Amino acid sequence: MVMRIIYNLSLSAVIVCLLQSCIKNDIGYPQIVLSIIEMQVTGQQGNALVSEENRTVTLNIEETQDLKKVQVTAFTVTEGAESTLAVNDIIDLTSPYKVTLSLYQNYQWSILAKRNIDRTYKLQNQVGVSDINEEQRLAVAYVTKDTKWKELQLLELKLGPVGATYNGSTEIPSLNWTVYSNYASAKILVKYKDSFEEEWEVRAYRKDKNAETKQADGWVNVAWLYGEGLEGEDNGFEIRETSALEWQKVDKSYITFDGAAFTACVPHLKAETEYICRAYSGTDYGTELSFTTGKAVEIPGGLFEDWSKEDKGNNKILWKPWAEGMEKGYWDTGNKGATTVGTSNTIPVFDTWNGSGKAAQLKSVYIVLKFAAGNLFVGDYLRTDVTDGVLSFGKPFTERPTRLKGHIKYTSVIIDKSTSEFSYLKGRPDSCYIYVALGDWDEPVEIRTKKSERKLFDKNDPNIIAYAEFISGKTIPQYTELDLPLVYRSTSRVPKYLVLVCTASKYGDYFTGGDGSTLWVDDFSLKYDYDD
Repeated sequence: MVMRIIYNLSLSAVIVCLLQSCIKNDIGYPQIVLSIIEMQVTGQQGNALVSEENRTVTLNIEETQDLKKVQVTAFTVTEGAESTLAVNDIIDLTSPYKVTLSLYQNYQWSILAKRNIDRTYKLQNQVGVSDINEEQRLAVAYVTKDTKWKELQLLELKLGPVGATYNGSTEIPSLNWTVYSNYASAKILVKYKDSFEEEWEVRAYRKDKNAETKQADGWVNVAWLYGEGLEGEDNGFEIRETSALEWQKVDKSYITFDGAAFTACVPHLKAETEYICRAYSGTDYGTELSFTTGKAVEIPGGLFEDWSKEDKGNNKILWKPWAEGMEKGYWDTGNKGATTVGTSNTIPVFDTWNGSGKAAQLKSVYIVLKFAAGNLFVGDYLRTDVTDGVLSFGKPFTERPTRLKGHIKYTSVIIDKSTSEFSYLKGRPDSCYIYVALGDWDEPVEIRTKKSERKLFDKNDPNIIAYAEFISGKTIPQYTELDLPLVYRSTSRVPKYLVLVCTASKYGDYFTGGDGSTLWVDDFSLKYDYDD
């Protein structure tokens, strides 16, 4: 995270800005953004997902919970705010539930429920995995080409909560199939107590082949292959370079099997090379799919060797993480703000992991009246908004690495500076925070640190394709290797931007941290293969 820093030109200006930092409305009341901080209800799974930008709270609810009668067990809002919702209230979450927070102004939030029902539908002689469409309430399965419609046999069925009935039966029901030109269909009424009732259609289609190559996603040195076949057969993949004649079977150790579906993560491929693959099931082969691997691209400036400086007068030096003569680089810092009243707190040093070249030192400091965390990020410092920064996170990037590597060390100082909302952290060790994300945003992610307009990076952003983070509240006295495997949320989506952020104080966005906490980072690089 990049931390808010003082940007005023003098101490008097700082004080004036602090006195005026609350935006006034027409009748003189301060405008304070009100938020739901935490929420818990009966039947909830995991933590609530809070979106400040959309003013929504999304709750994952277990399948047997009655959504018409959900009890609030924990509810925390911005200090001082009044709420139309309170602990122990019983609410209906079958549709978005509106909550109003009030303190001088009203802010309306929406509570959204997602009921997670694990649904299955499986037939005898089924090829591949069933397609279950919750919106259309339609489940489709495929069977072998010689399966007779009158011999269709239902093996597994679960379309509602545990304990639901299917056409009045708690067991797998006997279905009355209606045969059409190319498929058979049956209707099923799913009920659970008095809180759940849905009518579903299940279908069966015949398939000409028992093998299907569903998808092939080529990265750089890795490919992800997806196939389906007949459960119990010898299932797998074959692959070859386009220029080669002989197929190579993918080692079974690279394949994960889930019933009739199977997925391969194939490592050690050549970069910038075209391949062809196909799934097989028994003696049947699926369609051949081609893909081209990408290029192993390094992070520009990731060695932290290139720096330039600008004399701001009064013994203040603005250090910039790019070479002399450049207007801007791949990386940036909050130094432009820090040097309005002090000197840079992210600087180059010769204290490196291997004794050669330079590293970046990020030091959290207390400047005049505010705490400023040392930071370094891929992106640009855009402008100053009174006493707060507006930043741009991310630079164009389209490859899919598997991990971030580098070298770091850290000095953790006890948290001695904080705002009221994080005062409970005082006395605890400060934590460094490094995170990397690949996303398909259409433009860089804008970051605003001003409290009334706060917009920070959200690791649950649906545009994120892959993410990894490192947090440590302990001092790391000697350089240690940083190795962050990226966790992908999709193997097919192609990134547009790389976000990479380092800070010496995790909660610096909120003026909270330890004065003197220092993070050193050196020689960051991206890796594109997986180990066996």
